[in-house]
Amino acid sequence: MRVLVTGASGFIGSALCDALLARGDTVVGLTRDPERARSTNPSVIWHPWEPTLERPPADAFEGVDAVVNLEGEKINQRWTDEAKRKIMESRRAGTHNLIGTIAGLEQKPGVLVNQSAVGYYGDRGEEIVTESTGPGDSFDAEVVQAWEQAAHEAEALGLRLVVLRTGQVLDPTGGLLSELLTPFKLGVGGPLAGGAQYLAWIHRDDEIGLILWALDNEQVSGTLNASAPNPATNRDFSKALGRALGRPAIVPVPGFVLDLKFGGEFGAVLRGGQRVLPQRAQELGFEFAHPQLDEALSDLL
Repeated sequence: MRVLVTGASGFIGSALCDALLARGDTVVGLTRDPERARSTNPSVIWHPWEPTLERPPADAFEGVDAVVNLEGEKINQRWTDEAKRKIMESRRAGTHNLIGTIAGLEQKPGVLVNQSAVGYYGDRGEEIVTESTGPGDSFDAEVVQAWEQAAHEAEALGLRLVVLRTGQVLDPTGGLLSELLTPFKLGVGGPLAGGAQYLAWIHRDDEIGLILWALDNEQVSGTLNASAPNPATNRDFSKALGRALGRPAIVPVPGFVLDLKFGGEFGAVLRGGQRVLPQRAQELGFEFAHPQLDEALSDLL
């Protein structure tokens, strides 16, 4: 296939591009900085795009069979008014602009796989969460609802749409795991804010596997939770990471420290969580290569 990927230079996007190229697909990437992206992965055909300001160039879509939309400003930062604007608009306006270009194409791609996030559900405590669970009311939940609403514009164009509500993607080169490695290797890691909150996690290879599976299978559509079938509490995750590194994981991080670093609004998100199950993906036949946390961390580290 010829696959267009937005957010292709991020840590998930880079891994996806490598996987697509390895199986013989042609990859077109949209990025704010094509020159830097070309130096990182010259095998991808790069085109410039500012997601919140413009529609992507139509010539980037020539011959494209499928689109994967991973574009979005990082959410793990202090939520100033400007940061919140970028977090929202990079997803809402970016996705709307992406589909705006697709709408004008004479030959349209057949499928859009659109990234989303388990933040859709807000803080759910001990509640088991599936794709049928309703949305939360926090800012991150509002962002994801707007993101998904924009993605659904693709259905009116006749595209098969798959929305992946993704948990924390475990990868030592990016995301949550990369941030935790240094303190845990130094023996000063531990649970956050008491550690009772659930963490929806997924091994990098299963995240990429889900995207490829969604691209390839015509019967897959709608919303899927992209998270391992065994969510863990933050406390259990900390213990598992300590075991994987052969280090203690007994130094707790109080909630007020999260508030000092990230501000109260995002700090509250870190003190909460979601006990997410990938019900629809499993019902449709996806098999997780790394469903157990200890094995997943051992494989990655």
